[in-house]
Amino acid sequence: MTHFIRLIAILGLALTAFAMTGAAQAEGYGKQKVVYHINYDGGEGNKAYKGAMRNIQNHINAVGAENMEIKVVMHGNGLGLLAAAKGDDTMKTTVASLKGQNVAFHVCNNTLKGRNIDYSNDLYDVWEDDIVPSGVAELSKLQQQGFTYIKP
Repeated sequence: MTHFIRLIAILGLALTAFAMTGAAQAEGYGKQKVVYHINYDGGEGNKAYKGAMRNIQNHINAVGAENMEIKVVMHGNGLGLLAAAKGDDTMKTTVASLKGQNVAFHVCNNTLKGRNIDYSNDLYDVWEDDIVPSGVAELSKLQQQGFTYIKP
């Protein structure tokens, strides 16, 4: 099922990329580096998480994936996004599609340890390379590197 979801996400990405070719240049947005900060609960039906991912996709659609460097930093309750995706095929597809457009999802190690979360079993599609020592320190580091901060 996971391979099927990824295949659908990749096909969707290809269609989106084809439709959006040159969109960023037409709109004059240029290249952008952005960090999205998620540290909140998703709410009923994971509405807040789905809204955040929709914001990210809309941002990509406006600027073009080829003109974006996007990182999503999650800590505290924000790890609920990837926990919820573990059991929700729609969220899995959305996360996979965003990753297919080079969106990086960073997970706070402090939260993993503090809440006894096993990233390989409890979260969707998280690898060792996705883990950062501290979510808040990562946010600061990325802003120092010129990333624009957005909290959807």
